[in-house]
This record gives sequence, structure tokens and C-alpha cells, in this order.
Amino acid sequence: MTKKYDKEFKLQTIQMIQEEGKAVAQVARELGVSENTLYRWMTEYKESGKQAFPGSGQLKPEDKALRDMQKRIRDLEEENEILKKAMHYFAKDRR
Repeated sequence: MTKKYDKEFKLQTIQMIQEEGKAVAQVARELGVSENTLYRWMTEYKESGKQAFPGSGQLKPEDKALRDMQKRIRDLEEENEILKKAMHYFAKDRR
């Protein structure tokens, strides 16, 4: 089972490495976290800054916006299909 670490813990750990100049291996030993995990956290922090580590089940704001847009597109496409069918139905009645 993997351990869950909160955003604050991850940010403090990154601060220990970057600002205090501690070695990744040393911090990993002190905290009982693997070095690979620390490198992954550092990479994510460098890519996303304060937006990093949104939490379990949460999306980064840009990912959430993309998901919302994709849902809106699906909804509009479905609405479009319904309107097309209705148009054909009412066009048949006029003949």
C-alpha cells in the first residue's frame, strides 16, 4: 500500500531540498520517502509551481477546464442531433 502525503508535506520537502540545499538522498532517508518519489515531486513542482499536487481526485485548473469544455462539446453535439431529428420529423409532416 502506498502512503499518501498532503500538499503541505510535499512543498516542505521540496523546500528542504531547494532552499536549504539538502541532498535528495539525505532528505529521503530522514523522511522515509524514496528518492524517486522526491525527484517526481520536484519535477511536478517545477512544471506546475503552486498548482502542483492538487490532491486525490482533484484536477489541475487547466485539466478541469479542458474536461468541462469536452463535456460541453458532447452536450452540444447531442443537442444538435436531437434538433436534426426534429427537423426531419417536421419536414415530413409538411409534404
